[in-house]
Amino acid sequence: MIDIIKKALPENSTSDHDPTKFGTFGGVFTPCVLTILGVIMFLRFGEVVGQSGIWYAIIIILAAKSITLLTAFSLSAIATNVRMKGGGAYFLISRSLGAEFGAVIAVVFFLAQAVSVAMYIIGFTEAFKDTFPDTGMSTLQIASIVNLITFICVYIGAGWTIKVQYGIFVLLLLAIGSFFIGALADISWDNFATNIEPSFRDNDNLFTMFALFFPAVTGIMAGANMSGDLKNPSKSIPKGTLWAIFFTAIIYILMGFLLAGSRSQDQLLGNAMIVKEISVSGALIVGGVFAATLSSALASMMGAPRILQAFARDNIVPSFRFFAVGTGKTDEPRRATILTFVVAQLGILLGDLNAIAPIISMFFMITYGTLNLACFYEGWVGNPSYRPRFRFAHWSVSLLGAVSCVVVMFLMNPLWAVVSIIVMVILYWLISSQEVLSRWGDLKSGRAYEAARKALLALEQQSYHPKNWRPSILVLSGSPTSRPHLAEYGQWLASGQGIVSIAQIIPSAGNHTIERRQEAENRIRKFIREEGLQAFPVVVSDDGISSGLKTILQAHGLGAFKPNTVMMGTTTNKERWGEYCESIRIAARKQRSILLCDCVEERQSWEPPQGRIDILWKGEKHGALMLLLGHLLKRNPEWRTRQLRILATLPTGRPADKYQKGIEDLLNIARIDASVHVFSGDNDDVIIAKRTGNTAVLFMPFEPPTNDEEEAAFLDKVTMATRITADVILVYSAGGVCFEA
Repeated sequence: MIDIIKKALPENSTSDHDPTKFGTFGGVFTPCVLTILGVIMFLRFGEVVGQSGIWYAIIIILAAKSITLLTAFSLSAIATNVRMKGGGAYFLISRSLGAEFGAVIAVVFFLAQAVSVAMYIIGFTEAFKDTFPDTGMSTLQIASIVNLITFICVYIGAGWTIKVQYGIFVLLLLAIGSFFIGALADISWDNFATNIEPSFRDNDNLFTMFALFFPAVTGIMAGANMSGDLKNPSKSIPKGTLWAIFFTAIIYILMGFLLAGSRSQDQLLGNAMIVKEISVSGALIVGGVFAATLSSALASMMGAPRILQAFARDNIVPSFRFFAVGTGKTDEPRRATILTFVVAQLGILLGDLNAIAPIISMFFMITYGTLNLACFYEGWVGNPSYRPRFRFAHWSVSLLGAVSCVVVMFLMNPLWAVVSIIVMVILYWLISSQEVLSRWGDLKSGRAYEAARKALLALEQQSYHPKNWRPSILVLSGSPTSRPHLAEYGQWLASGQGIVSIAQIIPSAGNHTIERRQEAENRIRKFIREEGLQAFPVVVSDDGISSGLKTILQAHGLGAFKPNTVMMGTTTNKERWGEYCESIRIAARKQRSILLCDCVEERQSWEPPQGRIDILWKGEKHGALMLLLGHLLKRNPEWRTRQLRILATLPTGRPADKYQKGIEDLLNIARIDASVHVFSGDNDDVIIAKRTGNTAVLFMPFEPPTNDEEEAAFLDKVTMATRITADVILVYSAGGVCFEA
């Protein structure tokens, strides 16, 4: 086992020789062992063995140790992958799953540690009352005094507390040795036979016994909680934690067999101080109980404030900033220690060890499960930055640990498990609603990147079908602040179903081109952020608009996410008309649909004009795209109540009713609700003049001009569009959209 642990750990690590900090034995192994071999071992382990029987008791020990071992593997992996600072589990989880998850765990784990102080002190008080029954003081009074003494010890400083723990550690080993000697002297097969089968009391079962025992093994975080006070946390945390788990597992298993063999089942169930009765020296056991409970209380009282202090210093929730202050050379979190004392005192008021233990189990299970989840995501996402030096790190091990924690939570107490998860979700939602900005990298971007990579590769393998057409709109807005409504229409028409890219073409600037491109891109990013757009910035430098557009269409986008639609504003500037038309022809040759948008820029942002959504129908070629765009526009909350209307000119020689029926049949096939209005004897200009008085936006089809004569006619059409009071979007469809999709 020694070789296994040595091989699992980094071979070489840089040590910090700061004399005020602690090494593996004093800073990790000792606090972990003292917390694990605590009040449950002396006061409740006999009940666990008596009710469960020896074999179920061993199963409980192994199951609990398996969960903590898997969690220790995850803890070791993350601890050897980052430069550890103060905060223990909170620091590790927040740097992996993000500030929101870290904040939730900070609150939950702080409460778990603070309430654990109450559990250990209540255990001490039970032993004290049993040893000195005539003190004349109530249980609450004794527990409160002990809580105050524990608080004072920790308030003075961690250095003094750690030194005291060395003496407590020796006393604990002597107490355990005293029990082992006494149990070996009394061991008999008859006693062992009575403890083979379980004998659960009313309302108790295997899982309630597990819930009662599990807090006994939760001390694995005692060392990690001291991460900011360790010389070399990346080396000490894995080594000290794993040694503590194996060492205490051996003690618990041996103790279980000795309890079962030295006393009958009835004796185990009827005496909370059975360990004292079996021991050759009752005084050593009393001292051991006092030492174990007080040392565990000290370890938790030291760990909880450091979690809260690290959380407060990250300033995720500003109201906690008060607890970020440290005192003295060792940066003691005294403000957080006071709060820990208050929470522990509230727990003491419950006064029932059996009532507190399951609550603590849930808190620790949530923390362990989240830590395993963080390590699983680190390994599964495959970030290149995830390079743990701990050799037993694998995402499957962490996933097993996370699943085990969730399963055991529900087996222990389904109601409390559900309540705990709901509380976690509520805390996460409250913290996320504050739009937390972390100052460190976490897995969110890594998960998003991996999901996008896999999705892109999957899309690349799929053949295109019109059913899957989505708008991927390249908005040529120039400087977006000068024509913000162009970007708004891009967002509206994408309707949360497609992708919008805000593009700007800037003139080349010689050696300063790169800096200018970056500045322009930053301005677009700022605009996107301030306007709440779901869009990407695109900036290219070129001497001409048409050549710049050609560059964008050739280079921008990846796989299925290349733009399929180009949105431009309109212009009637004759000096620029030739290049404008050339840009349109380039987009058409590149098989992109084109939207030419003319809108009233004076209106308020995100407030569409009042009226209907009208489509000037000229057949299916461009009509399918216009109809789909109108439908997507209506899906936005600002447009949801607007009427969608088809305006059509009756072709010569076609019966009006049949023509209208044909359009309505197409609408039924397309599954889009719209009213159809057919007009005879009027040309497009007349229809627009007479029928669009209450129109918010009008979609009109167009064909890109191919020669000078067509360019002149197209100029007239665009000029007419700019005179319409409604917003106008001229639409050219490059295909890819059909009614049946």
